[in-house]
Amino acid sequence: MRIVIVGAGKVGFSLAQCLSKEGHEVTVIEHEEERRQIVQNSLDVMTLSGNGASPQFLADFGLLKADLLVAVTDRDEVNMIACMAAKQVGIPRTIARVRSQEYAGKKQAEFNRALGIDLTINPEMVTALEISRILLTPAALDVEDFGDGRVRLLEVRIRADSPYVNVPLKSLKLPDQVLVVGILRQDRMIIPNGTDCLLPQDSVFFVGAQVAIEDFGEQFAEKKTKIQRVMIIGAGRIGRHLAKILDNVGISIKVIEKNRERCSELAKIIDKGLVLCGDGTDIDLLIEEGVGETDAVVCVTADDKLNLLLALLAKDLGTQKTIVRVGRSEYMSLMGKVGVDVILSPRLLTAGVILRQVRQGEVVAVSLLEGAKAEAMEIVISPKSSLIGRKLKDARIPSNMLIGALVRGDELIIPNGYTILQAGDRAVIFTLPSSIKKISKIF
Repeated sequence: MRIVIVGAGKVGFSLAQCLSKEGHEVTVIEHEEERRQIVQNSLDVMTLSGNGASPQFLADFGLLKADLLVAVTDRDEVNMIACMAAKQVGIPRTIARVRSQEYAGKKQAEFNRALGIDLTINPEMVTALEISRILLTPAALDVEDFGDGRVRLLEVRIRADSPYVNVPLKSLKLPDQVLVVGILRQDRMIIPNGTDCLLPQDSVFFVGAQVAIEDFGEQFAEKKTKIQRVMIIGAGRIGRHLAKILDNVGISIKVIEKNRERCSELAKIIDKGLVLCGDGTDIDLLIEEGVGETDAVVCVTADDKLNLLLALLAKDLGTQKTIVRVGRSEYMSLMGKVGVDVILSPRLLTAGVILRQVRQGEVVAVSLLEGAKAEAMEIVISPKSSLIGRKLKDARIPSNMLIGALVRGDELIIPNGYTILQAGDRAVIFTLPSSIKKISKIF
């Protein structure tokens, strides 16, 4: 597929990196020379210096035959105009990163489509929704839903006293409709087989029926009580979106933010939560506001290092769970090693949403996991697939790919070696990046 990306910031870079690895023909347009050079020197893509929102520019550089334009600059209006320009010159599909709430809502969505924007993505809202799902599943490091909510992927950390430690997976007595599909061990992702064992501090990915996974996840929670009190440090876009979501579902929240204007803005949109204008690094303030008694502390300032410091402070003061927003994905592994429970990258979450659109057709959903060390995706098995009518044990599926669940009509199947695939099955697949190119050929 020929794809044009307008904007070479963090999201644009991550997206170009993912798409170029999959073999797509990618062109990145960036008017800032320093950013363009970084992409040019780091990735196997074409880069152009100029205005991606200009129809004439797109025409002059022969981009009219592109299949998709993705506009992810840091300005909403530029992204929207770029999509308009793309449609004007004949590019059939467009995606715009739009962060302002002024451009959200049902009426505005209709307006965006009239402008020629097929999909708008708000990275901060995507991140807030992901954090809320994790908070509503207390044991989880990550939660992803597939199959219209019938299939859930759950990431948990294995404790030393877990009954699942040092038992070969083929001998492990898991609940019905639950399967181990991945193990993250010392920063290395493993697609397991029956002889592999779980070890203490492994991050393990389970796939199964949503209800079964919810009940199963309780075994990994330190305390079998749902999260009821959350402290949010930072009232930027992510913090405000998250505060509103949690306030609406009845979770008690306290938000700490230094900027008085942001505090005032947030106070207007939540009903029961408490907004405090203060410094989140002030230990006396954190103690006074009961950080040690909260169920979770969410650090979503714009400063990665500050978020890490705040999370470690909160842990030291007694909070049960810490969640951190990170801008630079290379920090994710380090933060996990020093004790942060959940690390989320808005740009990787956004890239996952866009990848789903790029792979449109049989691919229903895509989630990038652990800094893109693995992917979980839902794909509809084509009638042309060579796997149709074959038992999985006889199918030539790469060893670094695993089918975790099948949705067949109203039936949910956790497959084994004797499961026979049928056309139209919706398969939830856990895979390493090296096998992404093979998936469309196989399924």
